[in-house]
Amino acid sequence: MKRVMARLLWLVDLPFRAVAVLLITIYRYTLSAFMGRSCRHLPTCSEYTGVAIWTFGFWPGGWMGLSRIWRCRPGGTHGYDPVPESLPEAARWYRPWTYGRWK
Repeated sequence: MKRVMARLLWLVDLPFRAVAVLLITIYRYTLSAFMGRSCRHLPTCSEYTGVAIWTFGFWPGGWMGLSRIWRCRPGGTHGYDPVPESLPEAARWYRPWTYGRWK
C-alpha cells in the first residue's frame, strides 16, 4: 500500500517538476544572459534548483532552491555547493523551511 501511494504521489508531482525545470531552463538561456551571470556558487543557483526539483520533487526541491538563492546574496556563502544526496532528516512538508540550508 505504501509503495502504491508513493508511486501515485510521484505521478501527481511529475507535471509540476517538468514545468518548473522547463521554466528554469528557459530562464537560464534567455533572461539570465541579460541579467548577467553573477552566481557566487558552483553549480549555479538555477542549475541547483533544477536538479533539486527533479531529484526531490517540486515542493522540497523548490524550497531547497529558494534557500540557495537566499545564500547567493551579498554577504552570503560562495563556492562549491552541490545538491545534497538526501533530504534533511528533520524536513517535513508542513515545515518547508526545513528543506533548505539558509546559512
